[in-house]
Amino acid sequence: MSSFSPIGPVVGIVGAGQLARMTQPPAIALGIELRVLANAPDESAARVIVDTRIGDYRDLDDLLEFAKGCDVITFDHEHVPTEHIRALTAHGHIVRPGADALVHAQDKAAMRERLTAIGVPCPAWARVSSAEDVSAFAAEHDWPVVLKAVRGGYDGRGVWVCRSAEEVAQAFEAGVELLAEAFVPFERELSVLVARSPHGQGVSYPVVETVQQDGICVEVLAPAPGLDQEDAAQAQRIGLRIAHALGVTGLLAVELFETADGLVVNELAMRPHNSGHWTIEGSTTSQFEQHLRAVLDLPLGSPRMAAQAVVMANLLGGDEPDLFKRYEHVLAHDPGIKLHFYGKQVRPGRKIGHVTALGSNLDEVRARARHAAVYLATGEYT
Repeated sequence: MSSFSPIGPVVGIVGAGQLARMTQPPAIALGIELRVLANAPDESAARVIVDTRIGDYRDLDDLLEFAKGCDVITFDHEHVPTEHIRALTAHGHIVRPGADALVHAQDKAAMRERLTAIGVPCPAWARVSSAEDVSAFAAEHDWPVVLKAVRGGYDGRGVWVCRSAEEVAQAFEAGVELLAEAFVPFERELSVLVARSPHGQGVSYPVVETVQQDGICVEVLAPAPGLDQEDAAQAQRIGLRIAHALGVTGLLAVELFETADGLVVNELAMRPHNSGHWTIEGSTTSQFEQHLRAVLDLPLGSPRMAAQAVVMANLLGGDEPDLFKRYEHVLAHDPGIKLHFYGKQVRPGRKIGHVTALGSNLDEVRARARHAAVYLATGEYT
């Protein structure tokens, strides 16, 4: 914890993961003081941010103590109890996004209800409390049925694709509230990142394609290759429309399915997002700087791309715990590649960093990013 008096606005981030960590460089440039609430001193952001407080985001007293002296409170994740966010506001703290907005990223049923009400394209869905409810839903919308935890799921966790009634029991064994969605036969997954400030200024980044593996995003291609200009514009309109209708302040990531019949909204996140990491080098204003600008109600920055093609590849942990010894090859092989490590212990399948490549030819840029990510993780060439 710092003993210095702040000389700029203080932004408190609840959560000390890699998103908070990557917010530090633009905060330094803008003269913003960051404070993070970490569960432990060895968390990703706690390793690099001086003003780190240790506490439990599920404990209201810890949150209230953390918020003292902050100009605004924002989030590294969506797991803070909604009632605690309301209590912070009731105690006079500025929280962005507020509870009325953030609940739509915390509660999938609330999200589906609101998006359906404002006419945003969504899969058919229903709340379910028994296997019989799921079978009735399937009778109307066919198998497979996608069951989702209403709260708490991410990176493929809390999602069950059930192809028959016999597969439903496993989801209910998790003991969480569920909703059912019709399976969407999508052609690919897209994401659009928008930002909105408290006084209503909004900007949209280019639409990107996200490549998933086992429920985890492994690549982001910016801009989404071959996407029709009207579809790209529609995706951006959808993102800005949702941000306005829900009263979002800060960043909003809208994950979409591209289908033969058009775009369908899959998920929402109200914070910097994995699909926007490419913006650190690939955009005039990174998503992390944009989020700071938005929550402090500063004029928003340009989302313009810095190159014709940008590819971000997630670095997933493998069996080798020491990745630093592979730096030399990657940096010598491609001096233009950009590496980002999150200060996390290596575990198989865990996101421990990402690499970004920029250029004019998408295939070439993608090959460069993939080579660096695979070699760092496995020591093998692609």
